[in-house]
Amino acid sequence: MPAISTNFRHNEQIRISPVRVIGHEGEIIGVIETPDALARAREVGLDLVEVAPQEKPPVCRIMDYGKFKYQQKKRQHKGHTHHSKNKELRVRPKIGDHDLMTKVNRAKEFLADKDKVIFSVIFRGRENAHTDEGYKLVQRLQKELEPVAKLEQAPQMQGRRIVVIFAPK
Repeated sequence: MPAISTNFRHNEQIRISPVRVIGHEGEIIGVIETPDALARAREVGLDLVEVAPQEKPPVCRIMDYGKFKYQQKKRQHKGHTHHSKNKELRVRPKIGDHDLMTKVNRAKEFLADKDKVIFSVIFRGRENAHTDEGYKLVQRLQKELEPVAKLEQAPQMQGRRIVVIFAPK
């Protein structure tokens, strides 16, 4: 994406005459002489800004130049960086197949949005004696998410839960 220019000729800086003028409400006024266009801009208390200097005749718009410059600068700094978030999905070792697939599909959505997914397999009561069931569940999750995710943190026990982190590929 090309950088957005923030320096446009405006008011007396516009030396070319005639110019195509667009009004402050977006209406096309037409091709008129630059002093006339500048006078029209002054009547409504705004500036005449050259928005397309490469055109023949150049296109000028009646607008608030300070506000326009601010919006251009804001648009330039907006950027498209995605700040990765951690999304947690909690499952139990005895989760049903359909419920697990619902969680997997939700995880795929998060991964498609470039977010990390933390799966927590939570054990309660006597389930704590069967952590092997939890590790089997994690292996199944790895197999299901393999096309869209890579394992960032291997499964590990943290108290009464097994935690595994997936990152988008």
